[in-house]
Amino acid sequence: MAATNFKTENNTFRKLIGNGLTYRIPRFQRDYSWTNEEWEDLWMDLLGTIKTDGETAHYMGYLVLQSADDKTFDVIDGQQRLTTISIIVLTILKNIQRLIEAGNDAESNKRRAEQIRQTYVGYLDPVTLVARPKLTLNRNNNNYFQTYLVPLGHLPQRGFRASEHLLRKAFDWFDKRVGEYLKTSTGEEGMRLAKLVEDISDRLFFTVITVTDELNAYKVFETLNARGVRLSATDLLKNYLFSVLDRGGETDHELRNLEDRWEAIVGRLQSENFPDFLRVHWNSRRSFARQADLFKTIRAQVSAPEAVFQLLRDMEEDLDTYLALSSPEPSDWSQEDKQLAGVLKTFRVRQPFPLLLAAKRIFDAPDFTGLLRATVVISMRFNVIGSYSTAEQERKYNDVAERVAKRELHQLGAALQALRTIYPDDTTFRTAFADKTIRTTDSRNNRVARFILCAIEKHVSSQDYSFLSDAYNIEHVLPQTPPDGWGGFGNDDADALVYRLGNMTLLQTGANRDLGTTEYRIKRATYQQSGFAITRKLADENAEWTPERIAARQTWMAAQATSIWRIAQLS
Repeated sequence: MAATNFKTENNTFRKLIGNGLTYRIPRFQRDYSWTNEEWEDLWMDLLGTIKTDGETAHYMGYLVLQSADDKTFDVIDGQQRLTTISIIVLTILKNIQRLIEAGNDAESNKRRAEQIRQTYVGYLDPVTLVARPKLTLNRNNNNYFQTYLVPLGHLPQRGFRASEHLLRKAFDWFDKRVGEYLKTSTGEEGMRLAKLVEDISDRLFFTVITVTDELNAYKVFETLNARGVRLSATDLLKNYLFSVLDRGGETDHELRNLEDRWEAIVGRLQSENFPDFLRVHWNSRRSFARQADLFKTIRAQVSAPEAVFQLLRDMEEDLDTYLALSSPEPSDWSQEDKQLAGVLKTFRVRQPFPLLLAAKRIFDAPDFTGLLRATVVISMRFNVIGSYSTAEQERKYNDVAERVAKRELHQLGAALQALRTIYPDDTTFRTAFADKTIRTTDSRNNRVARFILCAIEKHVSSQDYSFLSDAYNIEHVLPQTPPDGWGGFGNDDADALVYRLGNMTLLQTGANRDLGTTEYRIKRATYQQSGFAITRKLADENAEWTPERIAARQTWMAAQATSIWRIAQLS
């Protein structure tokens, strides 16, 4: 991003809004949504800065603005905070207005109110009472804000949107808090209210990022690692799509249709998941786009109203598949498909998602299940055991997804052949498995190790155990915290070997707990009575437990794993 298109500085609220500058929330930006929880947090933070022994300032986070002239700014991120602070200023003005009406130092308070209004709210025409505002809200909220809140008149309650009711409730909430603040001491009420505005404007500060266009704004969102910023990246795309319809002269009906359908998609996903869904969806149909380039790519390819609605239809078509992959259990998929998707979730592997979205649209049910099963095998070989870099793998999945989307590959066999380069062969996998260490202190790793052990148990005994069951645990033969000299292992050997797969087996929960760190000969007797075939086999074949026996058992396990996680067409 060129330096001329991007500027960052720390600014107080006074410097932001008290300099003759104006701010607009884009027409199609999300509506006002803060409630009591956020109001309470902000008010307590503010009070914390103005008490005698309080902090001298309160940091309000990032504020992302877009401007071509450094005079008028579009608020790309931060509208909830700017709107709420402006409401606080208005409630202070309301309290000053009450002092004037009560004849309490009326002339001085009139001058205070006029100065505060012109500095922080905007010029109010004395005849029409129409505001020329410092802050303009979006298309759904601005009329209520300018017509009722800014003039400090009666606040009607019926026939308005939910977000407009929130604006009114925010005003009422802060109006009450300002009144309570005044009661904390007596005398000079107008002066204390004016001082409260000064404190707000001087002690609340932002990191302000100013960009020249929406593409640079999107790049900012992709760079900043904050949940609120990711949501704003979603909003930015929404604003762009709405602006395409607006430029095309679409009617309010089309705009409402887009908004309703957009909000339905975001609502089902939960907003923070939308950027990932959008990228997976886009890459399931087109050439590979990195997250950082996605907005630029969409902007280049979606520039007409018909393209906006086509994007919307395509997202709606893919949404159920994405949700089923992300949270398999609530889906209406077959039990086998749910189990396979659950394994990918356990592995935390998402690289196959674009291909699976494409295949769900094109393949018949058996071929889709076959591909889902193949991605589990590839994930086991490539990601879990091989731990190879995923950059090449991600591009390969996308390349195959694009070919499936174009119907160049419309059957399972052809798709599998196209994935051959990210399928480690038997020798490579067997060697990697024989050396694999999985530190089971991590909950995800623990589930992966349980999955592997249960799969090997099923391969050996034909007994199917759920790796999520609480009825049994992973038993580390060499204990995770062994006493000094356990079994003749030195400290270095113990550290190196305790999390080798060869040192792990399955044991009923109670038995696992009872054995603890006892010596191997005692453990062996319990293992021989176990209901798990792999545990009995361990005891039967190992009179003692040594580094060599761990390695030998893991080599045997590697041979089983190579048979279990195998794609016949590629081996």
